[in-house]
Amino acid sequence: MNIGTDLKANEQAFKDVFQNCSDVKFREIAINDQPKLLMIYTDGMVDTDIVLSHVLKPLLYNGQPKGLGAMDSIAHMFNRELLPVLETMRLSDTTAIAELILKGHLALLIDGEPHALLADIQRFEARSIEEPTEEATLRGSKESFTENLRTNTTMIRRILGTPKLKMESYKIGSLSQTEIVITYIEGKVSTDVLKTVRERIGKIELEGILESGYIEESIEDFHFTPFQQMGNTERPDVVAAELLEGKVAIITNGSPFVLIAPVTFWGGLQAPDDYYERFLFVDFSRWIRFMFILFSVLFPSLYIALTNYHQEMVPLKLMTTIAMLREKSPFPTVIEVLLMELMFEGLREAGIRLPMQIGPLVTVAGALVIGEAAVRAGIISAPIVIVVAAAGIASFVIPRYRAGYPLRMLRFPLLVLSGLFGLFGMAVGIIAILIHMIHLSSFGTPFFSPVAPLASRRLKDILVRKPRKLVKRSGPEAESS
Repeated sequence: MNIGTDLKANEQAFKDVFQNCSDVKFREIAINDQPKLLMIYTDGMVDTDIVLSHVLKPLLYNGQPKGLGAMDSIAHMFNRELLPVLETMRLSDTTAIAELILKGHLALLIDGEPHALLADIQRFEARSIEEPTEEATLRGSKESFTENLRTNTTMIRRILGTPKLKMESYKIGSLSQTEIVITYIEGKVSTDVLKTVRERIGKIELEGILESGYIEESIEDFHFTPFQQMGNTERPDVVAAELLEGKVAIITNGSPFVLIAPVTFWGGLQAPDDYYERFLFVDFSRWIRFMFILFSVLFPSLYIALTNYHQEMVPLKLMTTIAMLREKSPFPTVIEVLLMELMFEGLREAGIRLPMQIGPLVTVAGALVIGEAAVRAGIISAPIVIVVAAAGIASFVIPRYRAGYPLRMLRFPLLVLSGLFGLFGMAVGIIAILIHMIHLSSFGTPFFSPVAPLASRRLKDILVRKPRKLVKRSGPEAESS
C-alpha cells in the first residue's frame, strides 16, 4: 500500500502499523507558512545529533529554497545536508518505509506529498572489538568479529583491499528481516559452490534469524551427522585466509561468528597459528596434535578392550596392578568408564555455563574432589580416573572448540562396542565412522578430502607445512617437492 497526500491520514496509517510500539516516535513540525512535516523514527536506533543539526536546524533557519515546490524543497535540503554523510532515498510504499524505520532510518513525511524522504541515521550501542574468546591465538591478529554487520565487513575489507572481494547482501526471516552478506573473491571462488550457497539461502523460510547457526542448519548438506558441514570462526584473519583459498563466507547481522563453506574434516584440526610460525615448529605441533586427538578418541575404548578381552596383550606386571586396583570395584570396567566420561563432560559443561570467575575453579575443584572421593569410596578404580582424565585433557589440543564436539560424542559408541565385543567391536566402530565421513560432503566438496579421494599434492599440507619459498616456487621442482 502506498501513502497518500494527506499528512493526517498517513500519520494514522503508520500509527496503526506501529500500534503498541512505544519506541517508535512521531514528531510533527510546523514552520511558519511551510507545509507541515512529520518525522517518524525508532528511539534508541537513530543518531539524535544528526536529526538536530542536519534536519531541524536547516528547516528552522534556512526555510524553503525559492522557486521550488514543497517536496523538491525538502528533498533539496535533505540532499544538501545529509547526502555528504548519509544515504537518502524517496519511497512511497508503506511496508518498505515501516521496515526501514525499524532498521534505524528517519522518515520525513510532507503534507500534500505522496512520498516519504528517508535517511539512514542509525546509531545504537554495540560491543567494541575484543580478543577472540573461543579461538586462542599466540601469534597473529587479536581482533574478533562483533555483532555489528558493517563492523565485520569492514574488518575483512581492511585485510583484503581488492575490488575482487565481493559482498552480496540478502535479507532473510519473514519477521526479523535479518541482513546477511555473502562474501567471496571473484576469480578464486568455485562458481558451483557460490551458486549452491545462493540457491540454498534463497530457499530459507524462517520467521526469524537470531544467530548464524540458524543459517548453518538450514543450508547444510547432511543433518543427521555429528560432523559440521560448515566452518565458523570469530577471527577476521581466518576468514580472509579461507577466502583466499576460494571459499565462501556468510556474515550474519547480530552474530560474531562467520560461516565458511565448504569445509573438510582436516580443516578443523589446523590452527591459524600454523601459518604464522616457523614451519619446523608447526610440523612438530601438528604431529603432537594428531597423536593426542587419536589418543583422546581411542584410549578409553582401547583400555576397556584390552583389560576385558585381551589381557594377554598387556604386560603381566601392569595387568596385575590394574587387577589389584579393580578388585574392590562394584561395576564392570565399561560402566566405570561411561560413568566417569559422563561426569567429565558434565564438569566441562558446568565450566562453560558458569560465570567466568568461578567456572574454571568449579571444574578443576570438582574433578579433583569427585575423582578422589570416588576412588577412596571404592566406587571407581584409580586406573579409570587416569584413563578418562588423560583422554579428556588430550581432547583440548583441538584448535577449534566446535571441531572437537563430534570426536567427544563418538567416544561413547566406541566405548559400548569395545565393552561388548572387544577389539573387534572397536574396529567395527572405527570402520563405520570412516565410511560415514567418506560419504559426507560439504557443498560438493568431499568431507574427508584430500585423504579420500586421495589428492597427494594437497595431502602434504595436512602432514607438514613447507617453507613459503618452496610453496611459491613454480616449475617441475615445486611439483615434486
